Amino acid sequence: MTEKIGIIVGWEDSFPQAFIAKVNETPGFHAEIAKIGGTPENFKPDYRVLIDRLSHEVPFYRYHLKAAALAGTYVINDPHWWAADEKFFGFSIASKIGVNVPRTVMLPQRAYQPSIDPQRSLRNLEYPLNWEKITEYVGFPAVLKPADGGGWKQVSRVNNMAELLRDYNRSGTTVMTLQQYIDFDEYVRCICIGKEFILPIKYDPRKRCYVETNGFLPKALEQKILDGCWALNHALGYDMNSVEFACKDGVPYAIDFTNPAPDMDVYSILPKHFKICVDEMAKFAIKVAREGRKNHDGYAFRQYLAHPSKRPAGLCEFVPAVKT
Repeated sequence: MTEKIGIIVGWEDSFPQAFIAKVNETPGFHAEIAKIGGTPENFKPDYRVLIDRLSHEVPFYRYHLKAAALAGTYVINDPHWWAADEKFFGFSIASKIGVNVPRTVMLPQRAYQPSIDPQRSLRNLEYPLNWEKITEYVGFPAVLKPADGGGWKQVSRVNNMAELLRDYNRSGTTVMTLQQYIDFDEYVRCICIGKEFILPIKYDPRKRCYVETNGFLPKALEQKILDGCWALNHALGYDMNSVEFACKDGVPYAIDFTNPAPDMDVYSILPKHFKICVDEMAKFAIKVAREGRKNHDGYAFRQYLAHPSKRPAGLCEFVPAVKT
């Protein structure tokens, strides 16, 4: 029996085609651009594994992937977790598990949808904000950026209070974070696959490009970066991610690490790294298909389905109607 592996993609072309070709070299497995149509509430999925590169932009795919995961498909990345995460929560997780992150403060959005009446709906909101306390904690220079975003959109460096207020006042309805600026002496972006495989690549954030080089990290710093990536991916539950570190004086600070559909185009990550990523993703997809792995083995509803007798007495019991 042939196991089917599908990939959901948008504009990208080089990675999906190379991935499909690599998987199809292995007997018993067939990879393809996934085809998804009308989805019943209870269905038998066509794919043993689905790799999600686009559901953050197409809600229909996200909803389908949740149902597919429930039906037994292994989805990379888990759509339930991906739908729930955001970058500020990631910084909170990192600080809990011992990964260094810059000092970060989440800010209330500057503007709201028209139906929000500030006098009634924002009564819980501190106003005015204590900007002095916020900036004393973060310091200047700082980076103002969305609490949930990517692609370097709405990101600015602010050097003083005037610049901060100017850019904050332009942020509209986007929830922003103010983050300590790390004046790095090395910057690294790691491509992570299957939580275990980690490929550190030199990155230039000023030019927004990867740099091909070998042995650019001291061994001690490289180990800290690998350990940080491993901890973050296990805590976040990501099988596909990119993790960025700004390194200063031998300390790696995790800057951006909730990227569950990382750019893996050949012209972005460069041919040498591209081949490695294609090979590792194909290897991982085949591995989870062979194992029959599922996304939700530890979720409560699966535990209930497996062991219904363990349901606590009195939970969600129907109350008989009382005759009058």
